[in-house]
This record gives sequence, C-alpha cells and structure tokens, in this order.
Amino acid sequence: MIELPKLPFAKDALEPFISAETIEYHYGKHHTAYVNKLNELIKDTEYEDMSLSSIIRSSDGAIFNNSAQVFNHTFYWKSLSASKSAPSGKLLAKINNDFGSLEVLKEEFIKAGTTLFGSGWVWLVREPKGQLAVKKTENAHNPLGSHQIPLFVCDVWEHAYYIDYRNLRPKYLEEFWNHINWDFATKAFDKTDNDIFIGTEPCNDIHDPFCQVLDELQNQDRVTS
Repeated sequence: MIELPKLPFAKDALEPFISAETIEYHYGKHHTAYVNKLNELIKDTEYEDMSLSSIIRSSDGAIFNNSAQVFNHTFYWKSLSASKSAPSGKLLAKINNDFGSLEVLKEEFIKAGTTLFGSGWVWLVREPKGQLAVKKTENAHNPLGSHQIPLFVCDVWEHAYYIDYRNLRPKYLEEFWNHINWDFATKAFDKTDNDIFIGTEPCNDIHDPFCQVLDELQNQDRVTS
C-alpha cells in the first residue's frame, strides 16, 4: 500500500503564508483522501507492488488521477519551507544560464501560475536534454509522463489557497516564492545531474532509476499492509 507521508513541518509552521486551517483541510482531507482511494483502487491489482512513480507512469483513469495527486501533493509539501532561502551553487548557475536570472524565473513562474485556467500545478522542471523550464499542468497531470524531472511545484487548485487568499491567486504565488524549499530543489537537481537522466529516455518499469530517485526524494517508500 501507499503510505500518507508525514508533513515535513508543523501544521502552523507556514503561517501567515499558509494557515493551519488550510493545512488541516488540504493535507488532512484532500491529500489523505487521495491516498485512501488509491490504496482501495490498487488492492489485488498489478499496481499493488509498484512504487508510486511507476504507478503514475503506467496507469490511466482513476488510478492515474489518484496516484498522481498523491505524488503532486507530497512534492508540494516538500517544496515548501517555513523560512526564506535562495538557490546556490550549480542550481543557481543553471538558473542564470537557462533563464538569465533568478528574477526572470520568478516572473515566469508566477505568470504561469496566474494564467493557468482552472485547477492544476506549476513546476520548475529539468527537460530530458537538461534545460530548466517552467511547466504548468492541469488537474492531476505532472511532468513524469513527459520524462521531465520536477524540482519544485506550487499547487494552484483553489483548496490550496482559498481560505487564506480567497480569489487572489497571484498574491498566493508571490508568497509561495518566498517559501520555496531550495534545499529540496537542489537535492533533486544534484541527484539527477548525470547521464542516467540527461540525454537519455528513461524506461518505464518498476526498476526505472527515474522512478526510484523520485520516490526516494519524497520518502514515498512502500509499506507492508
């Protein structure tokens, strides 16, 4: 079965950016419901022994929607930090090379989140050939199906911000930028900065290193029932 991961921070740690009330609903209700539904759907199927990332890359319909939402939410919590930080080292150099500056990346990211119609996600990803890019995905979709490596993500479904920001999604995105967990993004960047992930197309089985490193980053390991 897939386990609901623990939050990497206390429920009130992100206030006033995100309230404990929002966390209670977003993590305690929405994220938990996706985990429970996914476990119900994969019981006694071929997916029961797969990692979360492998399920996403080999499923469709309700199993895909629920597994992708479990992944997306876990990656979102990992992308957040209670304190403000900044990228450094190779990741910062890559941002400057591919976007021109960190400020340009911020502008592109907030614009992408503001202009995404309906519900979805905004990601900083590394493309299969190594280029960094801002991507937006609708509903449950995420970069895994395009062989893109996510570095961090912002949830722009309304339940992520409506209690605290009402309809002011741009304000929420601006505040999100001040709470990015750059340590997590750097870890994702460093772990995939090699020939296994750059310039080659990953396979799609349960031993795929692409899936393994994403599951490891999320601490989304299998548990016994």
